[in-house]
Amino acid sequence: MAISSFYGLQTSLRGLLAQQRLLDTAGHNIANASTKGYSRQEASLVASPALEIPAGGIAGGSGAHLGSGVDVQSFRRIRDQFVDLQFRGQNTNLGEWAARASALDNAELSLAEPGENGINEQLSRFWDAWANLANANADPAAAKQALIEQANGLADAFKTVRGQIDLIRSQSYAEYADLTRPSAPGDAGGEVAQIARDIAGLNDTIRRYITSGDIPNDLLDRRDQLLDQLSEFGQISVEEQPDGMLNVSFVDKVSAGTTYPVVTGAVASYAGPPAGDAWAPGGRLGGLLDAAKPGGTLDGYLATLDTIASSLATTVNGTYGGTFFETGPGSAAATLRVEASLGADPGLVVAGSGASGSRDIALAVSRLRDHGAVDGAYRAFVAELGSDVREASRQEANAQVLTDAVENRRQSVSGVSMDEEMSNLVRFQRSYQASSRAMSTMDEMLDVLINRTGRVGL
Repeated sequence: MAISSFYGLQTSLRGLLAQQRLLDTAGHNIANASTKGYSRQEASLVASPALEIPAGGIAGGSGAHLGSGVDVQSFRRIRDQFVDLQFRGQNTNLGEWAARASALDNAELSLAEPGENGINEQLSRFWDAWANLANANADPAAAKQALIEQANGLADAFKTVRGQIDLIRSQSYAEYADLTRPSAPGDAGGEVAQIARDIAGLNDTIRRYITSGDIPNDLLDRRDQLLDQLSEFGQISVEEQPDGMLNVSFVDKVSAGTTYPVVTGAVASYAGPPAGDAWAPGGRLGGLLDAAKPGGTLDGYLATLDTIASSLATTVNGTYGGTFFETGPGSAAATLRVEASLGADPGLVVAGSGASGSRDIALAVSRLRDHGAVDGAYRAFVAELGSDVREASRQEANAQVLTDAVENRRQSVSGVSMDEEMSNLVRFQRSYQASSRAMSTMDEMLDVLINRTGRVGL
C-alpha cells in the first residue's frame, strides 16, 4: 500500500495543534489563578486513529497500524465531587454557628456586665439605698429621694436590657426574613431566591451545551460556586440529571427525609420558607431562626429577664409590706416601675413599722441583697449567657478550622499551582518546538524529493 509522502506533515501538524491547545490551557489556568471558584483545567490528549496498512504492507507480509499523531480528546476541569460535598457540609455548620455567635455576642454586650450601667451594679446600689435609708438621721427625706431615684434607675436598666435583647431578636428575624424572601413581580426576592434563579439559568445553559457534546467548564465552576454560597444558608441536597442539570433542595436537619425544593431543572422552584417557619434548615438560616423565633434562644433570655424582674417586685413588695414596685401587663422587665404615688412623692416611702424613727422595714429590704430569686438568679443568667457565647464562639472557631481544612484540600486538587503551570509551559513549549522541527525536517525531505529528484550531479 502506497502512503502519501505528505503523511508526516499531517502528523507533525497534529502535534503542533495539540501542543498549542496545551499552551492555551496553561495560559487560561495562569490567568485565573486568583479567580474565586475557578477549577484548573487540563487538555486530555489521545493518540489519533492510526492508518491501517493491509496485509502485505510490511516486510513480514502482515498488516500494520501506522501512527498518525495526537488529538485533543477533551478539556476537563480537575474537580473532586466528594471534597465538594465535604466543604458544603462544613460550610453549612460554619454558617449556623457564625449566626448564633453573632446574635449571642450582641445579647451579651447589651447586658454591659461587668460595668457601672449593668443591672448587677444597679441592684447593688438599690440595696445600698435601702441601707442608707435604714441608717439615715432624723430627716430621711434625702435618703428617700435617693432611694426612689435609684429604684427608677434599676427599673430603667431592666427596660433597657430587655429592649436591646428584643431589638437583637427582631433584627435577627428581619435578616432571616430578608434572606428567605421569595421572588415576586417587581421583587427579586432575598439572596436565596436570587441564587436559585442564577442556578436555574445556568442549568438551562449547561444543558444546551452538554446535549450538543460540549463541556462548559467555566459555567460549571460558576454553578458550583453558587452551590457553595447556598450551602452557607442551609443544608442542601444536590441531584445531578443525565442532561447536566441539577435539582437542588434544602434538607430539614430534624426530619431527615423532608426536603424543600430550591431549583428543579431550569426552574427556580424556591417559594420561601414553610408556613410558620416550621423547619430546621441549618446553616445561617437555621442559626438566625433558632435565635429569633418564638421560644428560641433570645426569647428564652427575655423570659428569664422577665422572671427576675417579677421576682424583684414580688420580693421587695412582700418585705416592704405594700406596693413599692409594680408591673403592667405583658413583660415584667419592660413594665417594671416604682409605684406611682411613691414616684410622685418620695416622702410617702415607709421606712419603719413602729414608732417614729423606726427603720426596720428599710433594714429588712436592704437585707434582701444576694437574694437567690433576684441577685442570684441574675448572676446565674449572666453566667448562662456568657457560657452560651463562649460555646458558640468555640463551635464557630472549630467550624472555621474544619472548613478551611477542607477548602485547602479542595485547592490542592482544583487550585492553580503557578510552579506547576510554569513547568508545564516549558514542557509544552519544548514539545511544540519538537513538532515544529519534525515538520521542518519533513519539509526539507519533500523539497529534495520534488525539486532535486532526477537532476544529475546535485
